[in-house]
Amino acid sequence: MKISLLLIILGILISFQSLGQTAPDKYWVQFTDKTNTPYSLSNPSDFLSTRAIQRRQAQGIPYSENDLPVDPAYVAAIENLGVQVLTRSKWFNAVSIYTTDPNALIQIQALSFVQATQKVARMKSYKDDGVNLYREFDFNQTSAPLSLYDYGAGTNQIEMLNGQVLHDNGYTGQGKVIAVVDAGFLNVDILPIFQHLWDNKQILGVRDFVTGDSTVFEDFQHGMNVLSVMGGYLPGQLIGTAPGASYWLLRSEDVGSEYVIEEDNWVVAAEFADSVGADIINSSLGYTIFDISAQNHSYADMDGNTARATIGADIAASKGILVVNSAGNSGNSAWHYIGAPADGDSVLSIGAVDEFGDYAPFSSTGPTSDGRIKPNVVAQGALAAIQNPNGNISFGNGTSFSSPIIAGMAACLWQAHPGMTNMQLLEAIQQSGSQSMNPDSLLGYGIPNFAQASVILSRVEILQQGSFAVSPNPFADFLNLEMYLLDSQDVSIQLFDLMGRKYYEQSGVLRFPGYSKVEISGLGNIQTGLYILKISTRKKSYSLKVIKG
Repeated sequence: MKISLLLIILGILISFQSLGQTAPDKYWVQFTDKTNTPYSLSNPSDFLSTRAIQRRQAQGIPYSENDLPVDPAYVAAIENLGVQVLTRSKWFNAVSIYTTDPNALIQIQALSFVQATQKVARMKSYKDDGVNLYREFDFNQTSAPLSLYDYGAGTNQIEMLNGQVLHDNGYTGQGKVIAVVDAGFLNVDILPIFQHLWDNKQILGVRDFVTGDSTVFEDFQHGMNVLSVMGGYLPGQLIGTAPGASYWLLRSEDVGSEYVIEEDNWVVAAEFADSVGADIINSSLGYTIFDISAQNHSYADMDGNTARATIGADIAASKGILVVNSAGNSGNSAWHYIGAPADGDSVLSIGAVDEFGDYAPFSSTGPTSDGRIKPNVVAQGALAAIQNPNGNISFGNGTSFSSPIIAGMAACLWQAHPGMTNMQLLEAIQQSGSQSMNPDSLLGYGIPNFAQASVILSRVEILQQGSFAVSPNPFADFLNLEMYLLDSQDVSIQLFDLMGRKYYEQSGVLRFPGYSKVEISGLGNIQTGLYILKISTRKKSYSLKVIKG
């Protein structure tokens, strides 16, 4: 039996044009300023949790005006006109409202502090045929596990990433908080696979940004499926990539609606995740196409700076959150590109491969319209092991599942290297990819190796004391030069003896941000003794002493 899952909900907000359109009576109201707000950046504890403040401090991130909540006086003035305020966005300085009164909207547009209003458009909603539960897992299968953990049906999707190495070293996400922004979490409160999360108080809370109520466990199953590949723990059946992490369950998507306000909901959910101190957001959602074709996102819009959800995702990243988003399942359709917010330049966008590590044809492709590599990396999304609402473990297709597989492993990696920033983590994951030296528009930088990413971050921790390290020293035939650079720049490498005679030179080596390694070869014929390795960037020159043994 095939059970369709939500994969990617597509939507966009369009400009308000006339009050007579047939559409939900929901609007986005943009304010002009925060001039008279009672909040102050000098008192961040009024609007950010202690954990959120600590995350900013740990990564050296200053507070900015978009951290300040929407002016409550503006909100009250809107409510006094008889409309219902649905959500408030501090990052965009806006609210979404519901009203059936045309006069109220005219009055809102006339307010001096209202910059603009937009009406919600009709959404083209569909379930992608690429997302199906093909079969339940056969627990009579035998395998030779590489780990101390019995992952059951999830063995391949974790070992493909070398994630078991982090788990076996005690890193299962403890101390890290993941906000799951999704469409509902059916039966998470009663399924045995999540019992350990409740027993250990790892479910920190829930929010429903669709209805505003306090429950999410009676809604759609998709968020539950997603959570299972991260936080699930049933040894011998399915263990997720981050069973030790803590979770906020945030519903932003209304599956049953044919209208879109979900992009606004996504932004507000991300703002909430920031305020409560989440380290990682996993979002298996995307926005592209609409019933009104003139209002569709175009490929040109996938530039990282156009869609509201994309802008919101990049703002979340600017607050120190690692934003992990599914690339989408449009690989077989006319629109085969990634959607928003996966196009964000600070978003870790995840495509899908099959159980053998080959490209899954349904996985959305890059590049972005401005030429950036997308997806960033990939994980198993074809025949991924997931929890069903009936208690069985099954296999499903979708980047909806490859994304949380990566998000969970990222939590484990961050636990192992707590001093790293979100972008250092993103870079290390990319650099560990199976095709990091030759990325493409199908797999991006490839399948990450999280054991290697951990080694990369270990070297970064050392190199942050200086920018370069060299090994082996003494050397025989070659040297490995390791670098950590904050931006892209040309590097010149030279080797001199103590008399100033040059024995090696390589100029114009373009190094990209983050960690990298260069092999200096052909040194077997020089004499034993002390040498000076000179490394020059556009900003500074460094000299390291090396010994030929």
